[in-house]
Amino acid sequence: MGNPKIVGMAGSFSRPSKTRSLVRHVAELVSGRYGFDIAIYDMIDVGPSLGSALWRKQLDEKAQHVLQELVAADILIIGAPTYKGSYPGLFKHLIDLIDPHELKSKPILITATGGGNRHALMVEHQLRPLFGFFMAHTLPTAVYASDDDFLDYAVASEHLSKRIEEAVSEVDVFFPGRVPTREAAE
Repeated sequence: MGNPKIVGMAGSFSRPSKTRSLVRHVAELVSGRYGFDIAIYDMIDVGPSLGSALWRKQLDEKAQHVLQELVAADILIIGAPTYKGSYPGLFKHLIDLIDPHELKSKPILITATGGGNRHALMVEHQLRPLFGFFMAHTLPTAVYASDDDFLDYAVASEHLSKRIEEAVSEVDVFFPGRVPTREAAE
């Protein structure tokens, strides 16, 4: 049996992206602490078939692969850019194509990015209820980052780093006794 797998999904449509950078940063910290394998995706990886798909079976192979990775993950790191107080519509459409039972009891660490702090409650008012519908286990600490928390698309804020560490430590509840790999411990 291999290592558990983290799948990160950034709801962003551009690269580079602060949202994707945040998701990757968090996933790498979880992997380093617990020795998990990582896969990171964004909306570019999903591709254009999402916009015309009414049903999951209408997605092309590339989008099907990303969706399958999401539902097969041992833990999800979800990140959404904030547009006008919420997540992007196509990101929500991707999530809508997942059957509710496929995320039941799955641990999810939720993150979001935005231009300023006035969008910080998006994680609580938008993302947490979304995944609550799926009966997933969103970790208690959500992570929101504004533009000021980044330098060249890298996490640069001490306050943000502390919040990320707090959220990462909560993963232990779902994987008790998980010992980091030798490489992660060094």
